[in-house]
Amino acid sequence: MSSMASDPTVLIIIATGVATLGFLAARNMFGGHDPREPPLAPQSIPIIGHLVGLSRSSFEYYVDLSHQTSSPIFTISLPGQKMYVITKPEFVQTVQKHHKILAFPPIEAKFASKICGASLAAQAILDKNLNGDEGDHGLSMETYAGMREALKPGEELDDMNRSMISEVAKAIDLLAPADGESQRFGMYTWLRDAITTATTRSVYGPMNPYDDKAIADAFWEFESGLMTILVGILPSITARKPIAARTKVADALEAYYKAGGVQKASFLARKRYEVQVNNGVPLADIARYEVGGSIAVLVNTAPSAFWLLLFLHSHPNLLEQIRAEIDACTVTTTENNTTVKTLDITTLKENSPLLLSAYQETLRHRSMGTSVREVMQDTYLDQFLLKKGAMLQMPSRVIHQDTSLWGADAAEFNPRRFLAEEKANRPRDVCFRAFGGGKTLCPGRHFATNEILATVALFVARLDMWPVSGSGEATGWKIPTSANTNVAAVVMEPDEDIEVEVRMRKGFEGVKWRVGLKRSDKVFAMVTEDTSSGEVGE
Repeated sequence: MSSMASDPTVLIIIATGVATLGFLAARNMFGGHDPREPPLAPQSIPIIGHLVGLSRSSFEYYVDLSHQTSSPIFTISLPGQKMYVITKPEFVQTVQKHHKILAFPPIEAKFASKICGASLAAQAILDKNLNGDEGDHGLSMETYAGMREALKPGEELDDMNRSMISEVAKAIDLLAPADGESQRFGMYTWLRDAITTATTRSVYGPMNPYDDKAIADAFWEFESGLMTILVGILPSITARKPIAARTKVADALEAYYKAGGVQKASFLARKRYEVQVNNGVPLADIARYEVGGSIAVLVNTAPSAFWLLLFLHSHPNLLEQIRAEIDACTVTTTENNTTVKTLDITTLKENSPLLLSAYQETLRHRSMGTSVREVMQDTYLDQFLLKKGAMLQMPSRVIHQDTSLWGADAAEFNPRRFLAEEKANRPRDVCFRAFGGGKTLCPGRHFATNEILATVALFVARLDMWPVSGSGEATGWKIPTSANTNVAAVVMEPDEDIEVEVRMRKGFEGVKWRVGLKRSDKVFAMVTEDTSSGEVGE
């Protein structure tokens, strides 16, 4: 999941950095480079070199540029837009302290109407006190506050978690073959379908519109065409299919609201709806914004679970060590001569340090999100002048791949990197940027963590899995490329699925499984803000 200020869609889209190109046609050319500004990054082709680099290398382009300049912040001049790119965590922290001058909400508002297809009336409502300059009222400020309230550890989040975990367990029940048999399937496809069902049922309740497969399929068609909607010429023509898919999902959500479905939904869904109604957003636009909200709760969980499962299976001995942790957290009883194993996810998080470390390392290794701000007035960041109207980008991948921070093996997956005993060998917690930080810190990080860990833990505890066709590597597993990761993703998406085969885990045949979650007020600290008194930092 990801955070937002008026619609969570927008933060995820912004987080990739690629979406910034949507401004190109609307901006006037900036003047020449002021020597007080951050130094210019080199480009191989004048004027369009950075555009070419971004189109070819996507999220890796900022990493490449950071290797070519020694400055903690540099300038990229695009046709129609100037961008400053930050490469060091100490500068990121400074930016987060100046969230009014270096602001996210104005960017969000520019994209919200385009991504969600909001009406002019809804846009006008969103624009009221957009940056919170007049206080904590208005659609933008109130919705973000509502998200934080609904997704903080506690009773409301526990209710969502229990519903989600129950659905995950059902999905694995359906997947698990009979004793002595096996089943083939696409690993990523299965994870995406299972997580879509589990997440939307936990959020939208018993009248969940995504239970209609046609609606779920339409959502993913819309998601796959986001870039075309954002930057396409005449999107009503070039993005006809994703826009039609968006309309189909929005119509289903509007019908859901009219039928009273939200009254039986999670506190999160009810709170989002309540804030928009109280701010006078028309019902059709509430539904449109909720299509964007669905991106926030769906898009990044499946790829995170995919990479974690893949890394656990493709790294020698790691799977056995993780299973040992999970088995130690599992309670075994007997009912009617049947062995019953019960796994509590709260207990799992408290007693599985290697699994949690591998999870965090997966996010560090595979995340490519970019926190973005707009410079609202000329200001200085340390000795560097930032000019009004420019964009400020903070790519997590640049910091996550920095060998001066993470060591010589920064580009490698090291499942033990986040263990307590390794603290001296890794940088400060602020260097872990998978969930962003500051005012735009992802409020859904706790729910996402529970869902990913529940899915992966139940899967490996119950099933043996192997690739249908090996790659010639020692383990038989091939790590797919991620060059075509979608614009809405913060975590890399595999370019191709992996066909796998599963059977019941050896020695666990005939076992009945149950899963639960105790009260989870205790916060698993993944980011600096989780160790402070506030849910969100400055």
